[in-house]
Order: sequence, then C-alpha cells, then structure tokens
Amino acid sequence: MDAFRIEGGAKLTGEVRISGSKNAVLPILCATILAPGTYRLENVPVLSDVATLTTLLRTLGVRVVREGSALLVDSRESVPNEAPYELVRTMRASVYVLGPILARFGHARVSLPGGCAWGPRPIDFHLKAMEALGAVIRLDHGVIDAIGAPLRGAEIRFPFSSVGATGNAVMAAVLAEGTTTIFNVAREPEITSLCEFLCAMGARIEGVGTEKLVIEGARELHPADARVIPDRIETGTYLVAGALTGGDLLLRDTEPAHNEAVLAALREAGVEIDVNKTDIRVRSRGPLRPLEVETAPYPGFPTDMQAQLMALLLLAEGTSEIIETIFPDRFKHVPELCRLGGSIRVEGNRAIVRGVGALTGAHVMASDLRASAALILAGLVARGTTEVSRIYHIDRGYERIDEKLSGAGARIWRVRR
Repeated sequence: MDAFRIEGGAKLTGEVRISGSKNAVLPILCATILAPGTYRLENVPVLSDVATLTTLLRTLGVRVVREGSALLVDSRESVPNEAPYELVRTMRASVYVLGPILARFGHARVSLPGGCAWGPRPIDFHLKAMEALGAVIRLDHGVIDAIGAPLRGAEIRFPFSSVGATGNAVMAAVLAEGTTTIFNVAREPEITSLCEFLCAMGARIEGVGTEKLVIEGARELHPADARVIPDRIETGTYLVAGALTGGDLLLRDTEPAHNEAVLAALREAGVEIDVNKTDIRVRSRGPLRPLEVETAPYPGFPTDMQAQLMALLLLAEGTSEIIETIFPDRFKHVPELCRLGGSIRVEGNRAIVRGVGALTGAHVMASDLRASAALILAGLVARGTTEVSRIYHIDRGYERIDEKLSGAGARIWRVRR
C-alpha cells in the first residue's frame, strides 16, 4: 500500500487548479444509459472512483474512452447485465446505475453497494423511490432485483434529503409514464448538474435547484454533451490547506457560489478570502479563531468538509465545537488526528476540539476519503515527518493531490510500496 510522507512547516503559495467534481460526474456517467448514443463529457477528473464506474459501465456494454480530460461514451450497445458485486462493493455511487437501467430496460439487477468504511448508509430511499414508480423490488442474496415495465409517474416523498436517492429517482422518473413529483429533494450542486444534463437530453424537469421537482416523463431521450462542474469539496480542502499553513493560495477554475458555507466558516475563523468569478484567494496571517459549526444538507456546511475543518480548528486559539447531523458517527479520523497531537473529545454526534497550538508528525492511517484529506492537512503543519497510509482512499476523490500540493510549496512525497 502506498503512503504519503509529509515534512510539515511549509506555507502554501501560488496557484492550484480545481478539478471536475467526482460527485457530479458519476451520476452523469450513469445517465448515459438512458439514451443510446454517443456523449462527450469534459473536465472529468482522473480518479479511482471514475475508473471503477467506467469499468462497471463496460460490463453493461457501454464503451468509455478517455481523451485527455474528456470521456467519450457510447451507450448504443448497453445491455441490462447485472452490476457485479466485485465492482459495486468498492463504491456506493455504483448504485446510480439502478434507476437508468430500470427506466430503459424495465429490469435491473444491482449488487448492494459498499464504499467508505464509516457507518451504515442504507439505500432504503433508493428502493422506496423505485417502488413508488411501480417497480417490484426483491433482494436476492445481496442483489437488488428490480422489475418495472413501464414505470409510472408518482409522488415521492423523502423523509430527509438524500443526494444519492434523489439522483436515482430523477433518472428513473424522466422515462416514466406521466408526472412524477419529488419532495424534499437534495439541493446539492451535483444534483442540479445532473438535472441540467438530463434536460439537455430532452427531459422535462421543473424546479431544478429547489426542494421540489416536477418531472413529465418523456417517451425517449437523446444524447448530449456536458462539462463537469468544479469539485466544491476539493475547493474547500485547498482553502483549508492555504489557511492552515498561513499561506497565500489562489484556487483557479472553481465555483465560489457552491462554497458559500465553507467560505463563511473560514472568514469567521479569521481567514482572509477574496472571490473573483471562478477564482478564490485564501490568505491567513493572524491567529485562527474557534468556531461552532453544524453540518447540514446544502446550502449548509457540508459533511464532506467536517474532517478537514477539524484539522484547521486544532490550531485555533480556543475551543471549537462541531456537530455532525448528516452521519453522526463520522469521526473515525479523530483518533488519528489525536496521534498528531490533537485534543478532541467526541460526545455522540458532537466533537469538542481544543486548539493545541502545534501538531507533531507521526504515522497515521486513513479510514475514508475525507479523513485522508484531514490527515494530509494536519501533516502539512505538523512538526517533523508525518506518514499517511492507506492513501488509496484519497485517490478516490482527489486528482493528483500530492502534485498539486507540491506545486504550491508543500513537502509531500508518494512512497511506493
């Protein structure tokens, strides 16, 4: 297993270009199943999650070829084969193929998904949405067997917003007969991006970007091209990196409007932020102030930035509190941050973070994607050497993070083993 070796203490300066969004491109790739034809998707990041999904699509007969930063997709010969466990188990987003396969072919078999090693994230909402549209769902030895031909419009009410379930429901509903109304829709930019792509394919969706979608099922859709939106979580991570190291970092090709909650938190912590169209400049010269932050669905503070913010608050002057409302047990990074000298106490879904002034390098182990980012951030300011193992997690969602950080002055190396 590869590792990152980090020599702390370097201030990050210069520029970092933000890559396309992992969480936006994955459902868009799955949506190409809905209409046979050829597609060109621009600004697609080189990530292991993208590679996993393209491999899965190939098992379904979809041809995917990378051309620089673009993916060329040909779904003319796609078939409703089973999405196999050996691929689906490695990435929860693989379940996104359920809605498109069911909508186009009337029958889908998808293994129950896996993914990050923190906490249960059941897919009940996905299945109930398919059932609302008329599908008959059966669990067959770890495989979702869904039959529904044709799907019919319905009301779908989520008890609370779910990005994955919203995406699956929308992709199924665009080919369902009649009208589908979805309540408590996830408003994340990745869902808005998916809806805009589906509309470009000929779908009729009203209320995009709101908590309620009204979808008039189309008889058929057609291929369309797309450019993947910037990754807002990568943006937030590099914002924290610049602030944490006391640097002066310019983030290029991002979307500031997607990061308002993170920008507000950093400004409250005393970080200087300048925004200009598609660029964000982050500078930190004075002491960091403690915060009280509660994660929430978009446009609230994202749960995917909780671990990174915790690393920042370890150097704040005072005691901070983070309340995790999305995934209450998402604190597996806490023991590893404490190995670096952090002082963090977890009480249920609350983390009390006491500023310690300085961190010290150590060997730490990543447990999931965002925990990996937090440990790297902490390593950037820890005295001495930090080694982060299990970095295959970070490769799932951050394109060339070591190269981007090195280009901004960080002393970080990938150790091959």
